[in-house]
Amino acid sequence: MKNKTLLVLEDGTTYEGTGFGSNRDSIGEVVFNTSMTGYQEILTDPSYAGQIVIPTYPLIGNYGVNEEDVESSRIQLSGLVVRECCNQPSHYRCTATLDEYLSSYEVPAVAGLDTRAITRKLRSSGVMMGIITSSLNTDQALEKLKSSPRYEEQDFISRVSTLQPYSWQGNHTNEEALRILVLDCGMKYSILRIMSALGTNVSVIPHSLSPRQILSLKPDGLILSPGPGNPELQTSIVDTVRELADKVPMMGICLGNQLIARAFGAKTYKMKFGHRGGNQPVLELENGHVHITAQNHGFAVDPDTLKDGLEVSFINVNDGTVEGLKHKTLPIFSIQYHSEASPGPLDSTYLFKKFISIIQKNERQNA
Repeated sequence: MKNKTLLVLEDGTTYEGTGFGSNRDSIGEVVFNTSMTGYQEILTDPSYAGQIVIPTYPLIGNYGVNEEDVESSRIQLSGLVVRECCNQPSHYRCTATLDEYLSSYEVPAVAGLDTRAITRKLRSSGVMMGIITSSLNTDQALEKLKSSPRYEEQDFISRVSTLQPYSWQGNHTNEEALRILVLDCGMKYSILRIMSALGTNVSVIPHSLSPRQILSLKPDGLILSPGPGNPELQTSIVDTVRELADKVPMMGICLGNQLIARAFGAKTYKMKFGHRGGNQPVLELENGHVHITAQNHGFAVDPDTLKDGLEVSFINVNDGTVEGLKHKTLPIFSIQYHSEASPGPLDSTYLFKKFISIIQKNERQNA
């Protein structure tokens, strides 16, 4: 644990705690996550790029970190705020403390704050920009915040997407297996782990690949990954999705859901405080089943703007927002939640099997 550190919100509210991890200043959109476990997966989830995350669970770091429970190659979020940080973790897989892990990636954090009180504030006022600082006072921090771009104005996908295509390390060698491409907008490794375990040859491609380049790789199916930021800024990816819509089966996850919606002419909007956690109930309209889902998003699809064959397939039980879409005639469907969980329940992993079935049905029809 290090020196006195502040969390300053854009409305001037200031919280004082003890710093750990890096001692550098960091700005981000302040959001909360209601998952009770899985902080390492949260830290490495690219969808949190540009955000300062507040777990509502009070004790973080009690099982340390390890080399397996990562969802990308590095810590992705801008900062972490916790009630209590455990510096003596206990778990047989532990290779480092949370403090050491954050320090190694130069990510700042602050402990000793009433995280649930901050969460109540964000639920009431909405998410807002904030800064973690051990070098500035409140007035100086506010000046720095005012001169910084807002979260929704920044393109984070270009920061987190892979620069080169690559095949997943757990791939099967069966050349006859389905070839699945994942368009990397901020992809989590669990997508690759699950698709590989289902017997597909899965590869990751940069978000910047053109439709022609994607088709040249001869995919049987295309997954549009989760990712950070405002979907309105991703006009190039939306154009790519629009051009490929009638050429290759697609599954969209989280941001991928929003990109598919926009490709078919629908609109998206920024939510007041979003959905982030492992306990969001979602209703499947086709059969009335309720799934408990993992979620991490601050934008949603406007259902009143859907057109060109897209229709709502899932809704959030708590607030009625769109949680999934399907196309009436094309082999395309998407979900707003995380079918790969991590952290979260495994209720929705069946959707990857559904995608494989859709691809196989499409191939039979085109044979």
